[in-house]
Amino acid sequence: MSHDTDKLIRQLSLVAFLMAERRPLTARDVKQNVEGYSEMSDEAFARRFYSDRTELLALGVPLHSQRDEFTGEELYTLRSEQYFLPPLELTDDELAALQTCLYLLEGQFAYAEPLRLALQNLALGRPAPAEAVTEGAVRVNVLGSDYSPETPGRLTKLEGAISKQRTVKFNYWTIGRDETAERTVNPYALFSDNGAWYVVGLDLDRGGERMFRVSRIRGDLRFATRRERDFRAPEDFDPSVFRGRPPWQIGDAVGEARVEVAPDTAWWVERAFADRGELDDGVFTTAYSDLGQLASWTLRQDGRARPLEPRELVREVDRSLQLVAQRHRGAAFEPAAEAPLEDDPELPERPAAPLAPERFAVLQALLAYLLARCGDEPRVDVPAAELEERFRLDREQLDEHISLLNLVNFGGGCYAIYAKLTGDNVHVEKELFGDTFRRPPRLTPLEARAIRLALEFVGPMIAAEAHTPLERVRRKLEETFGQFELRETPEPVAGSEEEKLIRALSDAIGKRRLVEIEYLPVGEEMSERVVEPYSLERRLPYWYVHTWDRTRDGERSFRLDRMRRADVLKERFEPRAGFDPRELTDVRSARIWFSPEVARWRLERGAARLLVDGAALEEAPFGSADWLVGEVLSYRGEAVVLSPDDLRKRVAKRASELRRELKTPAKSR
Repeated sequence: MSHDTDKLIRQLSLVAFLMAERRPLTARDVKQNVEGYSEMSDEAFARRFYSDRTELLALGVPLHSQRDEFTGEELYTLRSEQYFLPPLELTDDELAALQTCLYLLEGQFAYAEPLRLALQNLALGRPAPAEAVTEGAVRVNVLGSDYSPETPGRLTKLEGAISKQRTVKFNYWTIGRDETAERTVNPYALFSDNGAWYVVGLDLDRGGERMFRVSRIRGDLRFATRRERDFRAPEDFDPSVFRGRPPWQIGDAVGEARVEVAPDTAWWVERAFADRGELDDGVFTTAYSDLGQLASWTLRQDGRARPLEPRELVREVDRSLQLVAQRHRGAAFEPAAEAPLEDDPELPERPAAPLAPERFAVLQALLAYLLARCGDEPRVDVPAAELEERFRLDREQLDEHISLLNLVNFGGGCYAIYAKLTGDNVHVEKELFGDTFRRPPRLTPLEARAIRLALEFVGPMIAAEAHTPLERVRRKLEETFGQFELRETPEPVAGSEEEKLIRALSDAIGKRRLVEIEYLPVGEEMSERVVEPYSLERRLPYWYVHTWDRTRDGERSFRLDRMRRADVLKERFEPRAGFDPRELTDVRSARIWFSPEVARWRLERGAARLLVDGAALEEAPFGSADWLVGEVLSYRGEAVVLSPDDLRKRVAKRASELRRELKTPAKSR
């Protein structure tokens, strides 16, 4: 029997013994009665018992210890009411919506298997819910452009390092300097932000807490030592400090800027950056660490933002517009040749599997499920295919898991179940103490994180389908997390306005009702549209609604974060014959050159091609010329449209116009 298998039997039997005894127990009691400990020397037992307790606590098992005031011995307890999942008052609609969440994220979500196991526990003893949405109603793409075959394996390693508080080493590519160096890090938190995965921790080589993008890790990620624990995360560590920062605030602040925003843009600035600055009388005041990034954001608003202070920001915006206009005048230059493609030596022979739930958690859930299937009867036959489907096990894995459960010992030769795989069925006999594990266990921290991430990625759709405010669904689920202090998991980003929009649009899609929206396109004026909504799409970091725009008489997709309101009208519409909102055709393509200074960031997105001089070339699709002009302006002269010629002239003209506009005096204060 392998070391890991021995450990699982010990840990499950330790939990069973403590729950069955219902009294404080000494380490001597544990050594004498729990499967796997009795044959150990005192030294080996002390080491293994400490390690097992540490791992169980990390898995969310609420082991408690206290010192006996008379003997001085340590006493251990595990109260069953703290081990099991508390009653959860989710309605059938809410549970169905959570199952829909898993359906939407299938194949897209690194945490899909822990999420599946969590929902298995939440739904234990309840009928399987029907699907809450159809495939055409909503689409999800949460992988992000930097998600690679290596990502699941790296997330798995980092999850383990955070849970066990182990120091890790890895080679890291710093994109700004284009340098790769080894880092030694105590990882504190792992989260998704703006469509990319990040790990935050103490950088032992350079000092200070730093954030690392997982996709920029090169090669293997490994533990730095063989110790069972290397560090303790600071009690006051708050991962939210590192999350949701705009590009100009990544790093230590070096100054404060003031930017005047147009009246029809002020509401969006307040919604998007309320916790990153202050909006007062049309002026946005924000701290900055990177003046260039703040200049890029200002230019991206295409005249709807005017830099006021500091003078360096005003000068950088003016310099950038001058360079944009200069590089778009006259005939386009011929870019360098494409660099030859290089084989990626890091690409694995086969992609890593999605992040797997802990085997301990799978065995807990499987045991609870088998006992629940027994109900009040002493035995039952369960189709093997049913268990394979629910727990994502093949036949060999199922047989192995059942064999392990047969060894879970309450002490004194008392077991939970006897189960045997025979043909296409699993025969289950409930033992004397079997009902002890009949209820579902609490969620592990990994399962809790999976639900939190799912709520963040598609939570508003869950709330819309369940006809329940998202905060109520989230609050109910948070209560099931028990005593977990998920300090390494930032709170889900609140988005009450976004939730209201999704609820309205989802309702309109289902009822085929027209919707009047108030929309602020990037770099354009606010406009009102009447649209036929066909589908919602989650493409990190934004939500989109795909429509037929009756006001503009064409297919349009709208970002919900730039939608001020969406009012469902009484008038209904008939779906247009042959119109597929997932295949928008009103799209042109522009050939854009990116200088070596910014090429690395475009190449990281995956669509650009590297040139021999270090620049990059990209065929960029676009539906709105105004949108693309704003994108080019935001690169401050480091992006140049080579074709089509009419778009190239349009960029040059707009850069010159905007430079003149921004030189006119700002409104008096």
